[in-house]
Amino acid sequence: MHKHRRQGDLLATLAGGIAVFSFSPFNIWPVMACSVGVLFTVLNEQPMRTVARRSWLFGAGLFGAGISWVYVSIHSFGGASAPMAAGLTLVFVSLLSAVFVVPAGMVYAHLAQRQRLWKKVLLFSGVWVLFEWLRSSFLTGLPWLYSGYTLLDTPFSGLAPVTGVYGLGLLVVMAGTVASALAVRPKEPGLYCVGLAVIVVAGCAAALREQRWTEPLPQPPITFSAVQGNISQALKWEPDHLNKTINTMQTLSAGHWHKDLLLWPENAIPTSVNWLPGLVADLSERAQRHKTALILGAPQSIDQTWYNSLAAWGRAQGRYFKQKLVPFGEFVPFESVLRGLISLFDLPMSSFTAGPTSQPGITFDGLPIATFICYEIVYPDFVAAMAMDSAFLLTVSNDTWFGTSIGPEQHFQMVRMRSLETGRYQLRATNNGITALIDDRGRVVSQAPRDQQAVLEGQMPLTVGSTPFMRYHSWPVLLLALLLILPSALGRRQDD
Repeated sequence: MHKHRRQGDLLATLAGGIAVFSFSPFNIWPVMACSVGVLFTVLNEQPMRTVARRSWLFGAGLFGAGISWVYVSIHSFGGASAPMAAGLTLVFVSLLSAVFVVPAGMVYAHLAQRQRLWKKVLLFSGVWVLFEWLRSSFLTGLPWLYSGYTLLDTPFSGLAPVTGVYGLGLLVVMAGTVASALAVRPKEPGLYCVGLAVIVVAGCAAALREQRWTEPLPQPPITFSAVQGNISQALKWEPDHLNKTINTMQTLSAGHWHKDLLLWPENAIPTSVNWLPGLVADLSERAQRHKTALILGAPQSIDQTWYNSLAAWGRAQGRYFKQKLVPFGEFVPFESVLRGLISLFDLPMSSFTAGPTSQPGITFDGLPIATFICYEIVYPDFVAAMAMDSAFLLTVSNDTWFGTSIGPEQHFQMVRMRSLETGRYQLRATNNGITALIDDRGRVVSQAPRDQQAVLEGQMPLTVGSTPFMRYHSWPVLLLALLLILPSALGRRQDD
């Protein structure tokens, strides 16, 4: 008995750990189906204590491998020693698993008692999607490692503009669980009905891959240059390095003022632009003289309140204050207790305030732009709402915090999904990569080399129209997830 228990625990841990290979940069999407299929199997017909333990082990494997880049951020840039960084990473991973994976496993196990296997497949899939969604909204949210991202570069990606990433996640999870169930009980008729439904949805998704939901505006594409300064994170916020940073960005931009749009990355100017009136006047004058739109990232201090922001001059007008802040990187939860304990809780620019939900934003030639700063682009419904009346998506970031880990690749995968969901071209400028142009199908049109100074040039069409996901967001998928849970919930009520 103990041997079987250890085997189940090991399988749960391995299943969570291997899931990382289904995401970028590995992109082996069937691994996700196998991973959730194994979890489904090892949770079935188990006492609650075992379910809780195996759910935690799966989450520990998933987050431990999938967001291992947290260690790099804490140790290399947060100033924590290697043992402390490892300990904090372990605590973070443990909490994520305990808060999001364990409750999901226990809800599933509670409702799955005395249910037919095909109902369990529906139940497990519905609970999985609802808890993925909850992870994006609980506290500040961590919308990372959603199972649907694994289908971005597959024939089934055509579902994304209709359902968003959660719909893709439902498809891959249901495929994995029904396959696992059939392997255990191949003679249950209900499983074949569920399997047939999965095949039909997958076929529709493949057919929708060529469907266009938006269309280009009847005008020439805009020309652009996205500047990648590759400023060292260790020097970026040093006051003595400020002038060199500004000179680097101006030098790289020197031959690109004739473009329609010139884009600098997040916090390209690492101090409040309000404190540099001479530089602002010069940049504004150049943008107006060359009839270009200059948009750049920089902090702004207004009435002693700091915002992570985008500023625009010339053909682009307005400013944007970041709404979704990164915990510990841009604000410190429980600040009165944690501030000053270790250098991690006192990073430069870790006292930002979130921007208002209703703000005019930035326009280009009078057309609205959906602008996002770094972490904001990973929130599916937030991006869909912001993109509704936009001509294109514009994202700035500084993924230097990830170091040489897999973090930038995972982040970029999510960036691409937002273009696919909204049917919008997207221009992305980062400090050291990945700077790229993405088309309305989520495909990379062009990309600058990473970890070096570069300027990405190209042309970007402007689009109009909306996808079903932009109009309805994730609510149809969440409703479907609830309906999948209903047969098991009603069955328990009748039994009770």
